[in-house]
Amino acid sequence: MATFKDKTVLVTGGAEGIGFLMGKKSLQEGARHLIIWDINKESIQSAVDTLTSLSFSVSAATVDVSDPEAVKTNAEKVLTEYGNVDILFNNAGIIVGKPFHEHSVQDIQRTMGVNTLAFMYVTNAFLPSMMERNSGHIIAITSSAGLTPNPGMVVYVASKWAAVGWVESLRLEVRRTHPGIKFLNVMPGYIGTKMFAGVTPPRLLPLLDPERITNRIIDYIKRERRTLRAPVLVKFTTFIRGLLPAPLYDFIADKVLNVYSSMNTFQGK
Repeated sequence: MATFKDKTVLVTGGAEGIGFLMGKKSLQEGARHLIIWDINKESIQSAVDTLTSLSFSVSAATVDVSDPEAVKTNAEKVLTEYGNVDILFNNAGIIVGKPFHEHSVQDIQRTMGVNTLAFMYVTNAFLPSMMERNSGHIIAITSSAGLTPNPGMVVYVASKWAAVGWVESLRLEVRRTHPGIKFLNVMPGYIGTKMFAGVTPPRLLPLLDPERITNRIIDYIKRERRTLRAPVLVKFTTFIRGLLPAPLYDFIADKVLNVYSSMNTFQGK
């Protein structure tokens, strides 16, 4: 069993949504200090004020995690001040919910940068110090969108497919030489936060409650589980896609479960 007690925790995209909740839960579980990285200055200040009012030890920085130089500079500051990061939440994410042909080049670059490359930049900055101690926990908040296609979010889907492949491969690579470093790949469906405001949850795939999925993530970290897929039907996505012919899978996802029309009502940020 893993523990949060006396650990230093860093959460990217940690000022709002489940990022904030994961940081707060980590502190409630006994973490010594929480570091929040986010790009929204107002949200950062609100998060820090809320948590320090509860007598928790918190610091924060405005960091664009899609910028490798910004990540490197701020990671060096963290390692100098705190020595190491014990638990790293790669959580920052964005979505452009519109047809692909309406995306600008900047939309594409930004989505891939935040949802995929940032995971690599941030982990690359902190993994060496974890390897020196053969200790640490790396959590990647990917998505069930990394397991199945979905119209209306094609670049987001691409970024999450890449993130899933990255974290699963990295876990296998690192365990060969540093088995003390643990990984958790979290692949949730739609979560009821501002990011997915307005989506129509597919049949049998209800909107996830932020508090409940956060509690499950914390529990899975403590139990050193490797993957978390939610809701239940997501657990079987890979198996079903591999078993069924593509036209039949598409028919079920589209006409039966309404997955492919779930973004039609999207209003999120």
